[in-house]
Amino acid sequence: MAEQLTGLADDRALLGRTSTAERVSDILRTRIAEGYFPPGTRLSEDSIGGALGVSRNTLREAFRLLTHERLLVHELNRGVFVRVLTVEDVEDIYRTRMLVECAVVRGLGEPPYGLGDLEEAVGEGQRAAREGDWNGVGTANIHFHRELVALAGSDRTDELMRSVFAELRLAFHLVDDPRRLHEPYLVRNLEILQALQSGDRDKAERLLVVYLEDSLRRVVEVYRRRVGEDGVALG
Repeated sequence: MAEQLTGLADDRALLGRTSTAERVSDILRTRIAEGYFPPGTRLSEDSIGGALGVSRNTLREAFRLLTHERLLVHELNRGVFVRVLTVEDVEDIYRTRMLVECAVVRGLGEPPYGLGDLEEAVGEGQRAAREGDWNGVGTANIHFHRELVALAGSDRTDELMRSVFAELRLAFHLVDDPRRLHEPYLVRNLEILQALQSGDRDKAERLLVVYLEDSLRRVVEVYRRRVGEDGVALG
């Protein structure tokens, strides 16, 4: 036991750095999900490290974590970039959403459900639409579905989908007409919310399935016009 404890003591120095790196990765992941760093953006170690007040080693560890989550990519002798998704990536994101989000709704149990955060996300989207902020509507849409997943009350599911929704934002970023993409889902999110408010989870799941199928079709159609199958911008 003494030998094992000595080994753990040797690792003590990693605790502060690792926890800080995880917090930095949380910040960057959120910024990616909110649309601050578009696909293809080169992330400057000096600029980001200086803004956050963290060391180069800590920042590199955060980059490594986000590369593992498929949000960043390291290019030899060029640096770290926000990843440009392929069409296959987009399709896989929606497969994951279909599996997880529908399972969450199906497993909600008996009503009433705690829907305050869902209601706020719907209101957020409506406010952004009134202001003509269609990228903001896309952000509110992601918030709605994140809060829908949160109804499961599972930290593991929340963590899984946090990265999925951040990847989804990378796809949204390459849409040239965000209003056309996001506006129809203002009503659809409201319909899902209303079904849950009435305690009809079966209806909510049916609405969600159609929503995700239509959203996938729309995003892939636009994505193929803007990006090649291998994630190469077409100009």
